[in-house]
Amino acid sequence: MIQIETNTKIYRPIKQVFDFVSTPENDFQWQYGTLASSRIPGDASFIIGSFFRSIGHLMGRRNLSMFEVTEYDLDKIYGFKSLSGPLNSHTTYTFEMSRGSTKVGISIQLKVQVTHPAMINEVSLKKQIKENLKLLKELLEEDTARPIIL
Repeated sequence: MIQIETNTKIYRPIKQVFDFVSTPENDFQWQYGTLASSRIPGDASFIIGSFFRSIGHLMGRRNLSMFEVTEYDLDKIYGFKSLSGPLNSHTTYTFEMSRGSTKVGISIQLKVQVTHPAMINEVSLKKQIKENLKLLKELLEEDTARPIIL
């Protein structure tokens, strides 16, 4: 079992940050290795028990994974667990106002389901999560007009 916890501050309103992070269609913009993510057709309202899928690269292989939303409290918490794919994971994002910025926390629990668990390196995973949060911060704080799906 691997446990990763980290956070960052983003100088944007909490609603903007929450809406962006909790929209799977935005994942490819700030999560390395993610090619596309989308809600399952029919799940127009994104609530606890709804589903989304993600296509990405992990360990040099293309993967399709399905996820179920497990936590969703507007502008406070967003969480999901994997239902398929090479990793058994549960991810939770928390959001709170902190001195004029939005503090985004992330907690990930991973259980490797591959035949060679040594291929998953906890140190490199932590580094990747921090890089993803850095990219999220840069993306949301930049002044240029980039299309953002909300």
